[in-house]
Amino acid sequence: MHERSSGAELAAILREELKRYSPGEKLPSSRALVERHRVSPVTVSRALAELAAEGLVVTRPGAGAFRAEPRRATPPPVDTSWQEIALSAEPAGDQVPRSVDASGVLATLSAPGPGVIELNGGYLPPTLQPERALAAALARAGRRPGAWSRPAVDGVPELRAWFAREIGGPGGPLSANDVLITAGGQSALTAALRALAAPGAPVLVESPTYPGMLAVARASGLRPVPVPMDADGVRTDLLADAFRVSGARLFVCQPLFQNPSGAVLAAERRREVLRVARAAGAFVVEDDFARLLGHADAPPLPPTLLADDPDGTVVHVRSLTKATSPSLRVGALAARGPVFDRLRAIQVVDSFFVPGPLQEAALELVGSPAWPRHLRLIAGELTSRRQTVRAALQRELPALAVAGAGQRTALGGYHLWLRLPDGTDEAALTGAALHAGVAVAAGRPYFAAEPPAAHLRLSYASAAGAAELTEGVRRLRTACDELGVPVA
Repeated sequence: MHERSSGAELAAILREELKRYSPGEKLPSSRALVERHRVSPVTVSRALAELAAEGLVVTRPGAGAFRAEPRRATPPPVDTSWQEIALSAEPAGDQVPRSVDASGVLATLSAPGPGVIELNGGYLPPTLQPERALAAALARAGRRPGAWSRPAVDGVPELRAWFAREIGGPGGPLSANDVLITAGGQSALTAALRALAAPGAPVLVESPTYPGMLAVARASGLRPVPVPMDADGVRTDLLADAFRVSGARLFVCQPLFQNPSGAVLAAERRREVLRVARAAGAFVVEDDFARLLGHADAPPLPPTLLADDPDGTVVHVRSLTKATSPSLRVGALAARGPVFDRLRAIQVVDSFFVPGPLQEAALELVGSPAWPRHLRLIAGELTSRRQTVRAALQRELPALAVAGAGQRTALGGYHLWLRLPDGTDEAALTGAALHAGVAVAAGRPYFAAEPPAAHLRLSYASAAGAAELTEGVRRLRTACDELGVPVA
């Protein structure tokens, strides 16, 4: 106690003496201060530390203590309030203000906290990612001649040819020259919407639909117009009405294992979508995100819409990311006719090209014997996970039926779409679930307009395994019980 009080007294003395020193001038040594003020070395150390904390003294090990340079005046806080006007004001000709809102996307991108089970993610867990095959592919790609040179802006020709075969089907009406390599599916969607609709224009979307696409549309100043779905996909009778009423020239859809409903567009509606779009002089953006995520018990998958389109109506989006790793951001846009040149121009302006080594690694991966083995592995694992979650729901939450009358079980993709009992507060339930230790996705961000009911989307892709999936559903039951949500 004595040393502390003596240190404060010496600091007060030195504070006054500092006025006689110039900035940067050295103070007497610690030994000199001990002798001059008849105090212990500990007292001198405490006094100098106090002055250093106040910014009056700078101590340099081995050199001593020095009077600090005078502090610069703290600048006033920057006033950025003007940005609220600049970011929201639009030219008079624009009908729809741009709205940049990533919350719906971040809900599935952000990693949950420690101990929280992730039932809201959109990527495979590390145990299901082909990490060894990816590492080997990347190593081989890095040694390819020219791998680190500037690639063609359209993409590596061999990779474009592989996507053309995959998208068009055997003997399909697609060539490598119709394919543009992109930095994943989200980048492809962004380019497609910017290419096909001017700011302020309406764009028809499925209801419900992928929040990332809605975010892109609104950030581009477009006006999403929802078209309802049922168990067979988009209602094509309402699609024709929506084209006529809105004047839209673009429809964005996910015909295969739709996100979030899981619906597969029925064969007769596939033909009708193309017919209605052609009659309206409109494009169809086909987001084929789940083509590589069919389950082991799924029947043969239908061909892409583009494979049945001889008129250039369809712009196709495909990505390798969902079936591999979040960091393998390699995808493709496929289109025929003048629209391809516009898509290409937008990609060049936005990002020049996709890095060559990443394209080469993707090409090495899909051409290796490990690729079909990996697809069989995830098909079996996703099937098992779907069955585990459905059994857990039936046991713990039988009242949470899969949304929609007659909704079929999706034999592909990685999520279930649950309709909540009437009157349920989605936000309160997702918050209570997080507090109980499980992250789930609220349904509201999946609707372009007011939703017809409250929903949850449960993903079974990102959890560690069956035990974690079962425990996650049990924790969701705990949250429902806490809020009084009917579960039986």
